[in-house]
Amino acid sequence: MIKVLVTDDQRLLREGLRSILEAAEDITVVGEAGNGRQAVQLGRELRPDVFLMDLQMPIMTGHEAIRAIRQDPTLRGCPILVLTTFDDEDDIVEALAAGADGYLLKDIDAEDLRRAVRRVHAGEAEMTSGVLRQLMNRFARLPTRRAREAGLAGLTERELEILTEVGKGLTNDEIGKALYLSPETARTYVSRLMTKLRARDRAQLVILAYRAGLVDPTHE
Repeated sequence: MIKVLVTDDQRLLREGLRSILEAAEDITVVGEAGNGRQAVQLGRELRPDVFLMDLQMPIMTGHEAIRAIRQDPTLRGCPILVLTTFDDEDDIVEALAAGADGYLLKDIDAEDLRRAVRRVHAGEAEMTSGVLRQLMNRFARLPTRRAREAGLAGLTERELEILTEVGKGLTNDEIGKALYLSPETARTYVSRLMTKLRARDRAQLVILAYRAGLVDPTHE
């Protein structure tokens, strides 16, 4: 059972999210928080498996809560999935840089939301296509010299291929099928990339792939 802590300043929305998530047999909502400070406090008490986090909230914003969670030794390993109405590039980058494992918009379908919770719980990065496009566009505007200096000189050709597929948002299973590898081998490559590039999670690998120009910004 995946234990989720829902954080949003609108009570009606929290109740709706609880209903959506608990419609799945493998997900339960263990608590609700109305702001970031409550989320951190409840997180310490309830030890959820996934934080579902809004961004714009009173007292402590989602960005501040993400940073607080990542600095707390008892919580820092817990996946954080952002669910917000804001698709501003700066909000997206700030949330991912703070340590979010995924970024979704509130127009997401119920089943897609449940699937996203499962994926971040399994260690995958999760972003809606619109958010991915925002990131692509942002990093496509970076100077070419910065792309060349993205720190990928030490990677093998196969590792660059793996990083490219991670940048497209593919799971380990999907990478394996695309490159004719077993899921276990794909997972090993991804772990090796995270170590070599000093990336905390897959979301940071995605950003590195965009920054290095490995992913076409017009890719659908």
